[in-house]
Amino acid sequence: MSTQTSELLAAAAPRTVDVVRGVSDDQLDLPTPCSDYLVRDLLNHLFQVVVNFQDLAEKRQVEWAEKPDHLGDGWRDRFEVETGRLIAAWSDPSTLEGVSPGMGMPQSVIGGMALLDLTVHGWDLAVATGQPYHPAPEAVAELHALVEQLGPTARKMGVFADPLPTPTPTPELALDLTHLLTQTGRTPTWPQTP
Repeated sequence: MSTQTSELLAAAAPRTVDVVRGVSDDQLDLPTPCSDYLVRDLLNHLFQVVVNFQDLAEKRQVEWAEKPDHLGDGWRDRFEVETGRLIAAWSDPSTLEGVSPGMGMPQSVIGGMALLDLTVHGWDLAVATGQPYHPAPEAVAELHALVEQLGPTARKMGVFADPLPTPTPTPELALDLTHLLTQTGRTPTWPQTP
């Protein structure tokens, strides 16, 4: 990534935090563009991402199999706090050096994965709950190369669906975001059919 990971996370995070704050309790059982996740599941996944990627910044192994419920009292405030800790964890340039012992990938890729989850899942939650979402343009621009790099393996592992044709952008969806979504197998017009 040509820009420091923490700077990109700092640009992207407030936009996703705003979406998370805008999720009402009566929306937790709504479907999302991630077909395996309801809103509550996606929120818990995103919590796990922001917590685990703090440890990954320090090159510590993390546990992905555990699926704790993060949606207790004050979860919206806690998400903002944990996201701030994520940004701080990646602020030391040395976090980008070497290979992640737990993930077996370059640390720079690991930091990019945190940015990708914050950005794309921010969109997922926004469209699932009827909120506007405008990702950080600098984050989206950096993520195209990462998605291209991770795509084949991510598709084999079921993390990304097959890429879709990129439709004509709309006022709500800029071309860069539209292309990023389709490359991760998302339908930018969700829940409508393409």
